[in-house]
Amino acid sequence: MLIDRSCFLPCSPQRCFAEVETPQLLRYVSSPLVHFVAIDPPVLPERWADAKYRVGLRILGWIPFGSQVIQISRGELFDDQRGFHASLRDNGHSALVSRWDHWITIDSAPGGCRYSDKVEIEAGIVTPLVWAFAWLFYRHRQRRWQRLVRHGFEYF
Repeated sequence: MLIDRSCFLPCSPQRCFAEVETPQLLRYVSSPLVHFVAIDPPVLPERWADAKYRVGLRILGWIPFGSQVIQISRGELFDDQRGFHASLRDNGHSALVSRWDHWITIDSAPGGCRYSDKVEIEAGIVTPLVWAFAWLFYRHRQRRWQRLVRHGFEYF
């Protein structure tokens, strides 16, 4: 099943992408619905590298929900006369979710940028339930993004 959500952010696309490259942003936009706890490596890097990261999931910060692999890779990036475009992929999975293929794209737009989350989910018979949670989760993430930008990237 697929989720495809976009929003306008009144910030530069370069700043938006710089934030996307950090686990700090993931922690902020996911809170308080989902908390990610580093397992392997035991501490997440300051900036995502093209690598695999195993994290523990805690729903609402305290309900353990297994672990997940976050597998980061970068897609296209250009910043030239055509404008700005960048993408980052998390081709993750867990014991429950066999496919969590999440693409983040950022494109220049007048007065800011267009931020998009596109995720394809496969979880066998529970796919509709996981999709419903993900739909709420990505809606929440984009609201948190808008709040972060409005508050001048003050995280906490």
